[in-house]
Amino acid sequence: MVPVPVIPQTIPQVTFGERASGSEVLDVRICERSQGGPGVELAADGVWDVFVPGEPRQVLDLTEGAEFNDAGWRGAGAQLIRRLNTVIAGHPVRAKKHLVQVEVPSGAVAAQVRSFVIGVIVGGHTYRISNERSQPRVRNVHFTLAGSLAGAAKASRSRVLDKAVSAGVRLGAATCLSRDLANTPSNVKSPQWLARQAKSVIEGIDGVKVKLRDQQWLEDKGFGGILAVGRGSEHPPMLIELVWDPERVGIKRRGGTVVLVGKGVTFDTGGYSLKPSAGMQTMRTDMTGGASVIAAFRELATAQVPRKIVALVPTAENMISGGAYRPGDVVEHYGGITTEVTNTDAEGRMLLADALSYGAKKYRPTTLVSLATLTGAAKVALGLRTGAVFSEDWNTAVKLARRGAAVGENWWPMPQPVYLRAEVKSALADVSQTPKGPGAITAAMFLREFTRGIPLIHLDIAGPGRAESEYNEVSPLGTGFAARTLVQWLGR
Repeated sequence: MVPVPVIPQTIPQVTFGERASGSEVLDVRICERSQGGPGVELAADGVWDVFVPGEPRQVLDLTEGAEFNDAGWRGAGAQLIRRLNTVIAGHPVRAKKHLVQVEVPSGAVAAQVRSFVIGVIVGGHTYRISNERSQPRVRNVHFTLAGSLAGAAKASRSRVLDKAVSAGVRLGAATCLSRDLANTPSNVKSPQWLARQAKSVIEGIDGVKVKLRDQQWLEDKGFGGILAVGRGSEHPPMLIELVWDPERVGIKRRGGTVVLVGKGVTFDTGGYSLKPSAGMQTMRTDMTGGASVIAAFRELATAQVPRKIVALVPTAENMISGGAYRPGDVVEHYGGITTEVTNTDAEGRMLLADALSYGAKKYRPTTLVSLATLTGAAKVALGLRTGAVFSEDWNTAVKLARRGAAVGENWWPMPQPVYLRAEVKSALADVSQTPKGPGAITAAMFLREFTRGIPLIHLDIAGPGRAESEYNEVSPLGTGFAARTLVQWLGR
């Protein structure tokens, strides 16, 4: 049986309060050490010691709170939960009763505790399809405070720490949901499946509207890019449209509308510009952008942020058939702009272009955001753990990068030189699908053609959207990258 996407109720229950006692309590101390990375040991007194770096690590000026080594705290939380899950698996009868009690040391900072909780939530989450019986896992984690909390008055310590724990749970839950959506195998995950899951995970949230646009609607409205990509598959393309409006629940809006557009390619063969087999193996995760948009939207709507948020996820399979689109085709997008197809494996931007144009026209937002595992060029430029931020406003790009760094997702602002704009044009159509020049930059400039003059923040997560091996709280396969950044950025 294929696991269904996780929602917060299916991850460990995390609480904060007074100390608990009893034979089923597994006590944990967070300890700082001056050298070495995070680690977990069972002390002689029967208490688990989880070590976090005590010395600050100087990081890039773009990051927020650089004086705190939050990555070490996330890694420590992940190591702890993985180790204790192994321990509890050896006591299946008692597993349901275990309470993992974590003592936060005096002098800790709320942001560090939040990072530790993210590590616990994300590090303990796995996605595996197996006929074997599932092993017992940690179900309850309780945090207590040993003394003072840095930066918090005595009267407000409990409130501040409780808020930090709750924030860590929300951020971790968003990552886990995105990971599950991305890691679901594509023999299960059609565009229709993704649309149903998007509707399911936000069901019951007040103030949210859901519209699942089918192929006929896309044809009637002229979504040529989405239709072109989806033509080769027996599973028709769709457009998932989610709207959170605080005014529907009596909350006054603050700030302008933000439209989030996430790439939802449920499997990518490359089309007639066929991928090699090794490059195709992980393409079930090619909709990580769409998955993170859905997950972030869920958390933002649940938190009732006082800003109107729209999530658009164009979803399709990029397959080969007699009806698939070809290099050399000219596609007319929603809004009338035409694209000369030069590489059918550049399908993500075809989907995003339609959705950006639609979102800009219908909602007139102050900000458009596109999120996608879009270009190998971004991976070459920044590696596997850093996302690329494209914005014409440097301050906006830096602000987003700082928000992401605060919750453990690294970003780097990228240039968009004016001289490259000419490369986007095509002699055959309005624009070329794959302009010459640096691929990640020209892809962002291509997308800007469809924004109707509204500021665009484009996020390319081709590198960090997937992981080849375990590090910190990250597990191999789809990582859920960018879900936490969007929640942190738009939820403040």
